[in-house]
Amino acid sequence: MELSQSNRAVIIGGGPRGTSVLERLLAHTAAAEGPVRLQVDVVDPYPAGPGHVWQPGQSRLFLMNTQSFYPTLIPEDPSLPAPVAGTTFDQWRVRQQRDPLPALTADERAELAVLGSNDFPSRALYGRYLRCTVEDLLDKAPDGVTIDFRETSAVSVRPVGDGMFDVGLGTGVTLRANSVVLALGHIPSRLNPEQRDLQASAAQLGLHYFPPAAPADVDWSRIPAGEPVLVRGMGLNFFDTMGQLTEGRGGKFVSTNSRLDYEPSGQEPLIIAASRRGTPYRAKAALNGYYASSITLRYLTEAAIGRLAKAGIRPAFDHDLWPLLQRDALWAYYSTLVRSQPGAVPDAEAFLAALEEALQPHAHSAANWEDSVESVLAVHVGPRHRLDLPGLAAPLAGRSFATRNEHDAAVVEFLLDDARRSALGEDDPVKMAIAALHHGRAVLKTAVADGGITDESWVAGLRGWFESFVEGLASGPPALRSEQLAALARAGVVSFVGPDPKFRVDRKAAMFTASSPWVSGPPATARTMVEALAPGNRVSANDSPVLEQLLSDGLVRSKLMMTAEGAPVQSTGLDVEPHPYRPVAANGSVTEGLFVLGLQLSSTQWGTAIAAEARQQGGPAYRSGQRTLRDADEIAAAILRRV
Repeated sequence: MELSQSNRAVIIGGGPRGTSVLERLLAHTAAAEGPVRLQVDVVDPYPAGPGHVWQPGQSRLFLMNTQSFYPTLIPEDPSLPAPVAGTTFDQWRVRQQRDPLPALTADERAELAVLGSNDFPSRALYGRYLRCTVEDLLDKAPDGVTIDFRETSAVSVRPVGDGMFDVGLGTGVTLRANSVVLALGHIPSRLNPEQRDLQASAAQLGLHYFPPAAPADVDWSRIPAGEPVLVRGMGLNFFDTMGQLTEGRGGKFVSTNSRLDYEPSGQEPLIIAASRRGTPYRAKAALNGYYASSITLRYLTEAAIGRLAKAGIRPAFDHDLWPLLQRDALWAYYSTLVRSQPGAVPDAEAFLAALEEALQPHAHSAANWEDSVESVLAVHVGPRHRLDLPGLAAPLAGRSFATRNEHDAAVVEFLLDDARRSALGEDDPVKMAIAALHHGRAVLKTAVADGGITDESWVAGLRGWFESFVEGLASGPPALRSEQLAALARAGVVSFVGPDPKFRVDRKAAMFTASSPWVSGPPATARTMVEALAPGNRVSANDSPVLEQLLSDGLVRSKLMMTAEGAPVQSTGLDVEPHPYRPVAANGSVTEGLFVLGLQLSSTQWGTAIAAEARQQGGPAYRSGQRTLRDADEIAAAILRRV
């Protein structure tokens, strides 16, 4: 056993969130008035900084879902202790272009040479930034701080009295520490019953089944060329799958006559894609920042959230918050329509005045505001220019198709129309309605954190329908991916199953099958099936030895939420008490010195546990943007108080 120093902290998880805690520990130590003795052990089988997800050696075809200007590991909040080292990713990018580090590979230098602030970097390059940041932190670590990186897994955490913990490692070593941080990140997850059945059938019938996984972990060479492959899911992991099976096999996208075409290499499989909507996520609009500058929220504002709190109201999502954001989306759409398409509304000034009046939340009025809006639209806006907000997420809803070819053509039409709208940026009404939802999501992250909304509306509203709705609209890929997918479909490399797909195993034919009730014809069949989904982020379904031990010993528990019917539902994350976040034990007690940061806070935070948002000049600075870095700061301060 390794005995503790005067103050020893063990950080389990060396990815971005664990590194954030390390960075904040160094910042607090440097700002301390007197000498500090601190031992920090970072435990992760992968190198610290990039961790598992952001490995610098992964395929450069895997892109981030945000542009260079967005991410940061280093806080920019002047109220926090100043960082000892490090910058935002974009500042690091500029520095490397001007004076590249000798350790950069030829591929990294080539990517950096053409990477702009508005471009989407590879995950591999972001991993290099994370690793460089760790190295900068080590170079500038204050005196009295010792840092050890343990490239192994933690298998147990147990209290041993006097406020101390024993942390067991996969190497057999046990570390005794004053504080332990669970920054576990993406952990393995057990398959659900349907997935287990598919996996078992594949093993029995000699088929190939690829369960949910990080794309960089998949051996894509096992998927045969020239054969059909069923791909379930058309979110962000789908585009990673698409890239590996096309460009990753030597195919090329070429621009001809103002359109993108695909030249196959002959090594591609036939990709047959399926999702509940029948279409992929909508592409991001071409903007100069993360948020559309022409959109300012009028209704779902941080001030409005503050008024609810001041009045002692714990809002319900569907009743109190969504109606405000819905108003913002409607105003964004119709005000953009009037500005960008002057002929669409004959009397624009009168229309906007009437619409603004109808959207106002009049406390004295018993009228339904949506009916008032409809009355205004009936007078001023023709059917062709009306916004169907729910319909944006289900563009094929209500349509039937006689053949798969007919359905494929409809998907291609959708992809090209969506890419065209993305190119219009702030001049497209649909994209600006989505931009309002995107702005609103940042406000919602603050509003719902730490029990900010009722349990029942978290279960039924926020996570029940809104999360998938807004992700499909506002969390999509760059528009180039939509154009590429359309080109692949035209080239016959990709086909689509249709909405509401049903997956089965035809044991007689020894095939996976997929069919849609909205597309006529025989089901699609393949000997290979890929789940283009990330592993489920559910504490109760985890496959992590240390988390399983903590749950089994009762040191942590899943958070229970109550539905509207009064039934308890096990939510995805740990039950924690803020601030800083400490897990609640099975008996309801809170263990001092044990902290949680990141994805396992998914039942307390919504969408703030993954990435931190760099401040953008001229852009809105929502409080949720650097929430996870402030959480890391609180943990660091608490650790240094435990001597």
